[in-house]
Formats: sequence, structure tokens, C-alpha cells
Amino acid sequence: MSLREKVIIVTGGTSGIGEGCTRHFAGQGARVVVASNQAEAGAKLETELRAAGHEVRFVFTDVADESSVAALMRRTQELHGRIDGIHCNAGVWAAGKVTEFDEAVWTKVMNVNVKSVFWTAKHAVPVMEKQGGGVIVITTSVAAFVGFPSHALYCASKAALEALIRCLAVDHAGKVRVVGVCPGTIDTPMLAATCAGWNKPVNELYADVARRIPVRRLGQPLDVAHAAAFLLSDEAGYINGTSLVLDGGTMALPPW
Repeated sequence: MSLREKVIIVTGGTSGIGEGCTRHFAGQGARVVVASNQAEAGAKLETELRAAGHEVRFVFTDVADESSVAALMRRTQELHGRIDGIHCNAGVWAAGKVTEFDEAVWTKVMNVNVKSVFWTAKHAVPVMEKQGGGVIVITTSVAAFVGFPSHALYCASKAALEALIRCLAVDHAGKVRVVGVCPGTIDTPMLAATCAGWNKPVNELYADVARRIPVRRLGQPLDVAHAAAFLLSDEAGYINGTSLVLDGGTMALPPW
């Protein structure tokens, strides 16, 4: 399996799963374009990885803004002449039941989690089709399949992505391969944010969760990065229109 010399865009590539994927893809020899709205973190990550000999460029991007996404695609082509793969990973979370949300929160979550993938596909697919092929990997979540308490909007956004993966794979068959990576409980800043308001310290909450997961640990960003790298590689060429679940066996658990 190799990503050497492949041009890979990672959205949300400066934190959590995205940062783990940026580092891993670069270490595999890919030419990585990091897209994020975290300007300081992006510049720092680019400097660090380029100093280590990796081909990494940071491009400030608002994934919820179509013009910004289109500019990201143009800049990547200016830098490298092609786009071999994209990991659509940018995401946000908001706590609450449907009765607690307002339109502003709905718009923010759906824009970042779902609309961003629409814009990315809209502007990347023509490039990939013209050059003869490409791969889009989309970070979904087991939240697409499980009714997590106070996750109504996040779960809905991730379920939308699962459907979009299938549609993109069918609509652009033969040229663009579209797959999902579907994480469970991963040790990221977003996971830590979901622990706010509980009456236990985060480390105790994590330990409780880890004891319930069949592999007996939380996932790490590198776990997702390994899977995403495989899905982006030529060796995964027959995997299309589906998602690879990385949940340590969580969804295999009985409901008691």
C-alpha cells in the first residue's frame, strides 16, 4: 500500500482525526494539501512537516463556503497539477435534542458537516474525471447508525453523508471512487467537548467508555489515518460506495 507522490487534500486537517491523517499521509510520501480555517495551527503544521522533509502545504479554507472550496481546488492544481484524493474530514458537533436547536445551530452543523462535502465533490469531481480518476474519502461516524443522546443534529448530518457516499459512487462510476471511513469513539478534542457538563473528570469518563468497547480502548486518530490511507490507495480499488467502520466492535454489542 502506498500513497507516495499522490496529491491528497485533507479538510479539517489541523486537528484531531484530520491532523492525524495529515501527518500519516505525509509520512507515507503523499503530497498533502491541508485545508482548515485554523490559520495559526495550519501554518505551524506546514512549517513542522516541511522541515521534516515532507511535501505539505496549508491552504486556509472555509469548507462551508463554495467559493473558498473552489479556490482550494484551484490552488491544489496550481501547486501540483492534479488531485488524486480528498479526505473530507472537516466537522463540528452540537449538543442537544431537536427541541433545543435553533436555525443558526442547524445551519452551522449542516453547512460544515454536509454542505462542505457537496461543494468539495462539485469542484473536485470534474478535475478527477478529466485527469482519469481519483478517490474521495468521507469521514462519517457510527452516529449515523446509533441514536446517541443529545446528538440529534450531529447524527442526522452523518447519516446524510452515508447516503451521499452511495450516490456519488453511482453518479461518477468508472472515474471517481467514493468511500467512507466511519469512526466510533476516537480520542480527539471533539470527543472531549462532548464530555462537558458530566459529573466525572474526562479521564474517568474515557476509562468507563474504554471498558465497554470490545477492544478495550478508545480509538486514536492514527487508527483512522491507517484506514483512510488504505482507502485512498490503489490497493483499495474495489472498495466503492460504502463505509469502513472503525469502532473497536462497539456496534456489535448487545443492548444490555
